[in-house]
Parts: sequence; structure tokens; C-alpha cells
Amino acid sequence: MRGILVFTVLAIAVSFLVKNEYYLSTLTIGFLNAMVALGLGLLMGFAGQISLGHAAFYGLGAYFTGIVTVNYSLPMELSIPLAVVFVGAVALVVGIPTLKLKGHYLAMATLGFGLIVYIFFNEAITLTGGPSGFVGIERLRLMGYEFSSERAYYLLTLAVLLCLLIISSNLINSKIGRAFMAIHSSEPGAEAMGINVFKYKLFVFVLSAVFAALAGTLYAHYLSFVAPSSFGFVFSVKLVVMVVLGGMTSLWGGVVGALFLTILPEVLRAFEDIELLIYGAVLIVCMMFMPEGIMGVFRRWKR
Repeated sequence: MRGILVFTVLAIAVSFLVKNEYYLSTLTIGFLNAMVALGLGLLMGFAGQISLGHAAFYGLGAYFTGIVTVNYSLPMELSIPLAVVFVGAVALVVGIPTLKLKGHYLAMATLGFGLIVYIFFNEAITLTGGPSGFVGIERLRLMGYEFSSERAYYLLTLAVLLCLLIISSNLINSKIGRAFMAIHSSEPGAEAMGINVFKYKLFVFVLSAVFAALAGTLYAHYLSFVAPSSFGFVFSVKLVVMVVLGGMTSLWGGVVGALFLTILPEVLRAFEDIELLIYGAVLIVCMMFMPEGIMGVFRRWKR
């Protein structure tokens, strides 16, 4: 909890010290990515289950709230929780058959799901707008208050991320978290201890999808526009890289990795033609010299 408090103080201070709205916007996107990576970190780092389709859950949350608010004039106080419930239900339906698979078979199954959703976003033109995207989504307004400024939306996404961090921290330190880690260590061993392995795997899969859906709804109402290109296979892989780079064995790993990989491309824009080259080199060096991720290095430094 001390880490959450320190992070909160620093993040709030940044919101008042940084005057450039573009920088605040970048950090806001970083917080949204961190929400998705946090859920994926629970699934991968603690329960030991891989997913290459989490961008689909992010996109489903974004498209659902956008479509129902624009086409059906549903208030955002309803559209956001409905989007989260809808995506949770989709994750439940997808998870029941796919979580019976393990390792690279599970990875391929989630990849297939992500591709199906991506194709749907592209081809269902009358509903989603197709490759051109879905436009006209209103800026977030809750209980009559519109989050119109960059600072307001920054603080909102920070608050939501902190809530998800607290929920995740309490979960990991509970009986459920210990069950996740037992499953990660050895599924047969966990079953021998009386743990319902499939139930816990399904629970964390749905929970991670719910985190992604919530982030997706905030993303849609932040940009007022969503397009399939934002939720494809490349972004799913990027989410996995965020978790691994940050450190899979740490709750903060996904958050740190997401912020790092969101900010890094903006820093490298000054290098223009060699931007991608430097980006790739940084990732390679990080994984070579930090196999346990950024948080692994931090833990060793604290000792």
C-alpha cells in the first residue's frame, strides 16, 4: 500500500507541474494501457496463463459504450457498466473452452479469438464503421460533470487505475491469490491440494477482461473515436511485452511496463528515421540485462 500512496502523490504532483497538455494526454493513454496490462499481469504473472487476444476485450469495451451512447442515446452511467458486464460475459463464454488448453495451444486459441473480433470490427461496417472507425462518441460525462480538460481526464484515469491496483493487491494477498500462484507453479499440484484449477483460471481470465473493458470505455470517451487498427494483434503482443518488460512476478510490473512503452515512443520521436531501430534496441537490451523485468531490478536494488 505504501507503493500505491507514493505513486499517487507523484502522479498528482505531475498533473500540476506539467503544463503541456500533450504530455498529460500521453500519460493518460499510459494509465489506460496500464489498466489492461494490470489485468493481463494477473492472468500471466500470477496464474500462469497466456493470452494473445486481450486487445479484443479492450476494443469490445470501447466499441460497446460508443455504439450504445451514440446510436441508442444511453447515458454513460449505464453504458460503461453494461460494457464491462458484456465483455465479462464474452470472456466467460470464450474462457470455458479455451482454458482447457495449455501453453502454446492456449496462446493460439486466444490469438484466434482476437483475430475474429478484429475482423468483426472491420467488416461490420453498419455497426462499427468498418476500417474508418466509429466517430461521434461524446466526451465522458458522469452525474452532470464533463471531464473536458486534459487534467480532469488524467486524474480520472489515475483514480480508476489506483482502484484497480488496490483491488488487485488485496486479491493477490488473499486465498484467491495464493490459489493463482499454486496453479502457476503446478496445476496437478494445485489440484492435489484441493484447488479447483479451472474455476480459478476462468475467474482470473474474466477479471482481466473486465479490467480491459473498463479501460476501453474510458479510451472511447477520451478520444471520441475508435478504429479497428487500435485493437489488433500488434497491440495484443505489445500488452504482453508490457507485462514481461515490467516484471511478471510483480503487481506493478504491468503498470511500469505500460507507462514505459507508452512514453518511450514519444521520447524517440526526435530521432525520426531511426526511431524504430532505437525502440527495438532498447527492448532487446532491457530483456537481455533485466530478465526479471524492471521491477526485478528495483527489488534487487532495494536489497
